[in-house]
Amino acid sequence: MDDLAAKKCVPCNSKDLQAMTEESATEFLLKVAGWNLVNANGTLKLNRSWKVKSFSKGLELFQLVGNVAETEGHHPDLHLVGWNNITIEIWTHAVGGLTENDFILAAKINGLNLHHLLRKNASA
Repeated sequence: MDDLAAKKCVPCNSKDLQAMTEESATEFLLKVAGWNLVNANGTLKLNRSWKVKSFSKGLELFQLVGNVAETEGHHPDLHLVGWNNITIEIWTHAVGGLTENDFILAAKINGLNLHHLLRKNASA
C-alpha cells in the first residue's frame, strides 16, 4: 500500500478479488488525498468532485482520466453535471464494492496534471 500510483490494477475476473471491508477502505483512503468514501445503498465507493473552467475543459479532464483508465483496464463512473461540475466515482462493479484497484486508479488520477483545467478553489 506504500505507493499506490506505482502499482498496476489486477484483472477484475480474478477469483481472489473480493470487496474490502469499510475498515480496510478507511485505511487505504489515507493514501488518496481528496477522495471520499461513500456508502451507496451498502456499496462502498470512492468519490471526488472538481469544478472545471468550462464544459470543454471537463471533457479534456475526462479524456485524461479515460486514458489512465484504459491503461489500467479499470473504469470509473464519470459525471459532468451542469457545465462545469465533475464527479468521479470509482468502485469495482465485479465485486460490488472497493478493491485495491480502486485506490490505485484514484492515486493515478491524483497524479494527473489537471490544474490548467480547474477553476481556482476548484476541488470540492
